[in-house]
Amino acid sequence: MNIAKVVVDVPASQTDRVYDYLIPAKLMDVLQPGMRVIVPFGNRRIMGFVLQISNRTEVDKLKEIQETMDLLPALTPELLDLGVWMGEQTLSFHITALQAMLPQAMKATYKKILVRTGDIPDELQSVFSKDNTALFEQFEQSGVSFAMLQQAIKAGQVELRYQVNSKETKKTVRMLDTKQTTEELQAELSNVNPRAMKQRALLEHFIEEPGPVAQKQLLSIYQTTASTLKPLLDAGILQAYDKEIMRDPYEDRKIEPTKPLELSDSQARALQPILKSILTEKHDVFLLHGVTGSGKTEVYLQAIQQVLDKGQEAIVLVPEIALTPQTVNRFKGRFGSDVAVLHSALSAGEKYDEWRKIQRKQVKVAVGARSAIFAPFENLGIIIIDEEHETSYKQEDHPKYHARDIAIFRGKYHHAPIVLGSATPSLESYARAEKGVYQMLELPERVNDASMPDYQIIDMRDELHAGNRSIFSRELLDQMKERICKKEQTVLFLNRRGYSTFVMCRDCGHTVECPHCDITLTYHRSSEQLKCHYCGYEEPVPHFCPSCESDTIRYFGTGTQKVEETLTQLLPEARVIRMDVDTTRRKGSHEKLLGAFGRGEADILLGTQMIAKGLDFERVTLVGVLAADSMLHLPDFRAAEKTFQLLTQVSGRAGRHALPGEVIIQTYSPEHYSVELAASGDYRPFFQTEMQTRRVFQYPPYYYLALLTISHQNQVKAMQTTQTIVQLLQKHLSDQVRILGPTPSPLARIKDRYRFQCMIKYKNEPNLRDVIRRILHYYEDARKKEDLQIHVDLQPYSLM
Repeated sequence: MNIAKVVVDVPASQTDRVYDYLIPAKLMDVLQPGMRVIVPFGNRRIMGFVLQISNRTEVDKLKEIQETMDLLPALTPELLDLGVWMGEQTLSFHITALQAMLPQAMKATYKKILVRTGDIPDELQSVFSKDNTALFEQFEQSGVSFAMLQQAIKAGQVELRYQVNSKETKKTVRMLDTKQTTEELQAELSNVNPRAMKQRALLEHFIEEPGPVAQKQLLSIYQTTASTLKPLLDAGILQAYDKEIMRDPYEDRKIEPTKPLELSDSQARALQPILKSILTEKHDVFLLHGVTGSGKTEVYLQAIQQVLDKGQEAIVLVPEIALTPQTVNRFKGRFGSDVAVLHSALSAGEKYDEWRKIQRKQVKVAVGARSAIFAPFENLGIIIIDEEHETSYKQEDHPKYHARDIAIFRGKYHHAPIVLGSATPSLESYARAEKGVYQMLELPERVNDASMPDYQIIDMRDELHAGNRSIFSRELLDQMKERICKKEQTVLFLNRRGYSTFVMCRDCGHTVECPHCDITLTYHRSSEQLKCHYCGYEEPVPHFCPSCESDTIRYFGTGTQKVEETLTQLLPEARVIRMDVDTTRRKGSHEKLLGAFGRGEADILLGTQMIAKGLDFERVTLVGVLAADSMLHLPDFRAAEKTFQLLTQVSGRAGRHALPGEVIIQTYSPEHYSVELAASGDYRPFFQTEMQTRRVFQYPPYYYLALLTISHQNQVKAMQTTQTIVQLLQKHLSDQVRILGPTPSPLARIKDRYRFQCMIKYKNEPNLRDVIRRILHYYEDARKKEDLQIHVDLQPYSLM
């Protein structure tokens, strides 16, 4: 068994296969599948994953593995199988699928190194350091000609080598200890100058409290510096060493332990089938459909306890925006140090350490956003996906996986149940439960006899006719004033950040657009900048129209910044906290703002989608939705579903405790069924209405979709390629398939690239992946040499 089957870190179709390498003698008993290795590949050194160890090869002359990057496998046998399956399912390169399962800190980076191996011209001499090496970037900045370097390489005077680097960093703390006995230390103490009081104090510490201590802590206790220590270290009385410690992002947070709550009858009924599956190790998929505030989290916690009692492990997925301090506290409060948390607000080092706690079996529960589904547990007893309808569970970059599909793969492997929880399940999941593919569990009422909030739908057209041009309806403004008087709190929701959504000239109608994308720029008042939220382009606000030079520049649409400003004008007594991407960029700001609101330091919490989920505040009795129809008019067949889900979720923040709640929905489309049915709070009528629309227009769950997006800097090239692809699809797929397109994408240009797309609708098309794979292979050269991009999404959630 001296041959390793390796997938190399070269994401290209011609290298998307396994390569055989000899295992050197030094690694013969060390190397295992799942480890990362450094191998020679052409003239480079690159990283690869060992998939398998074998004694067979069909290659006559093999290169040898140069070194291993791991002492423990980075990927378990299950995750290796999952990587292969995920690559095939999403049409991704296998290396891309395997890399997606690791924290960012473990992804390899490469540096080109020049090594001097002989006499070189004087001009080149200046590039190299004393150890005869130079970074390739240093050479590029030196001004020496590439031709001279090329000649030196050909003459054997210089070699170009590739260095593989990993961003893994382990945190250490400097420790102090002594090997001497108490008697020996007392003898040393008698030799120390009586006036060296600090030095004597340090020695006395080790006499009175034997054992290692952190250097920083010791110096702080005795209010001294490292110079005091130096003589003791030099004499060998004390020894210093570095000890690895795990970064804990929650070590400074006081989390109160919690005990299991008494379940309501419906909670107990929902929990029983889950417990049965855990005990019998049966892979069932449950859809836990419970209204907002119905106690789904407590059901999750008690199911996890059963798993831990069996000595198994659990994964809980929560949408990134719902992974609030409150959510983390509930799991940490119940399971303490057995919980690892994985989400984007952590630093790369913190994420890496949380991942290593899982790998080293130091924790039993992983709570996190989408990528936590790859937690390297080897004895999973349950996987829970909270708010399962959330589109953020679908990865938009390669590999374009859905966390639900990965959960089901892992659940089958471990014979473990999957629980999908939501107040507003995706139509696909609810339809599967209706058909018996999933088991339906219902939580129809709120816990603690809390009533659902009262709803009012305000037609903003009527407000306009009555002369009210404000962002706020008269009723919402009155209710906010009343809440301030009662010392209760309000949550205001608007799905737009920035100040205004676009800037327009009133004279000629010119709108200021991004020069690189087909989208208007958004005005941000705090920085007095117009920004593109797609490519990051910024420019100062113009004082005159760029087209006609008129000074009648006006701001249209409403963003969170403008709402905040209007609130301070209309309700000067109101204390407002704004939460959007702009106010939560800094680490810890999300937690700080929510903490302040929870302590009653503000009357109104104003925010975008991040306030729609995971928040539970006792004094919130009013929720105002400012533009309920902002998503209804997007070119997306899920627009009504997303609107219904968002309105229901944000409304669920009101009246979750003893105080009754009220929801005011402002809209220009009050008659739309998604708005009307969200106000009634009844999911089933919405499901039935929306399913009829989906059947008529042949959309999921009745049909599967695949979306191909083609982009190029030349508009004609992008369009012609899309036309050819449509013809190839029509030729090689069955006549049961519907192909829509070619057509410009809704966002027809982003970052100076023109975008066209075609959509495939099908019920059963076994050859689809194979046909698309052949099309990608056909365009391989154009993708490499002509910068043509073809993106394939076999489960599209964004059609933009």
